[in-house]
Amino acid sequence: MLASTFRRLVTMDTSNFLESFLHVLEEAHVPYCVVGGQAVNAYVEPLVSLDLDVVIAATEIGSIKERLRSAFIVEPFPHSLNVSQTGSDLRAQIQTDQRYADFLRRAKVRNVLGREMPVAAVEDVLQGKVWAASDPGRRGSKRQKDLADIARLLEKFPALRVDVPDSLLSKLL
Repeated sequence: MLASTFRRLVTMDTSNFLESFLHVLEEAHVPYCVVGGQAVNAYVEPLVSLDLDVVIAATEIGSIKERLRSAFIVEPFPHSLNVSQTGSDLRAQIQTDQRYADFLRRAKVRNVLGREMPVAAVEDVLQGKVWAASDPGRRGSKRQKDLADIARLLEKFPALRVDVPDSLLSKLL
């Protein structure tokens, strides 16, 4: 089964949300890159996730928000804009945390959800997961998933272990 077919089945995507969302970004010439769990999936064996976390240039957030509102449901959160559409369980989360800004320039095209997209460098993906796993305000279940994602990355890229704080490494043993 093709990855894109699997994605549509798992996400119940009858609206072509992913394609429509990416089309809005591409039509507006907004640079973006995938971060979060889908970025982890681009580097290691994938796990199912209903979220597509992306980073865009901070200067583009205001203008793209209006374009997205004309086509999708857009909900602002403290560090993201969540974008969804009726007819799909897939959600796009545009990260607004400025710590992610440099990830854009190091991104490389990889396969995500059966489509070629710019993905943050593996070192940046790991850094994002370290930030998420270390965030005490994040739900415990989400932090556990972040730890699992860190473990998955370290299994394939053991040299990155030096980039993970001891406080998190001790939770992986």
